[in-house]
Amino acid sequence: MPASRPEEYDDCQHGAYKRNNGAMTDTLARLEATIADRRAASPETSYVAKLNSKGLPKIVQKLGEEATEAVIAAVCGSNEELVSESADLIFHLMVLLNAKGVSLDHVLAELDRREGLSGLDEKAARSE
Repeated sequence: MPASRPEEYDDCQHGAYKRNNGAMTDTLARLEATIADRRAASPETSYVAKLNSKGLPKIVQKLGEEATEAVIAAVCGSNEELVSESADLIFHLMVLLNAKGVSLDHVLAELDRREGLSGLDEKAARSE
């Protein structure tokens, strides 16, 4: 667990954080709804709509770029840079999920399914 983190977070089970004013998933659920709404907007007025208008290859390219920037921030940048790049990465992942018709609930259900499993055991089960 990081030595420093925003004060508005409390420790929860399994080292996860929960905001004092609601679950982390509330933020992600609001973002998911915003992305869905903006996807239907004009590409001239919405970044999400513009990205979607360029198709899946552009969305995944942008996700890859953001992942690379997060890695670089983790190795060479400050924690603030890592936080910023992580937010960009999560945002673009959620744009991709929306474009593919995959809900956040589906992803969270998969994380719930994996909870308590050894990462090595889970990975071995996928390769069988």
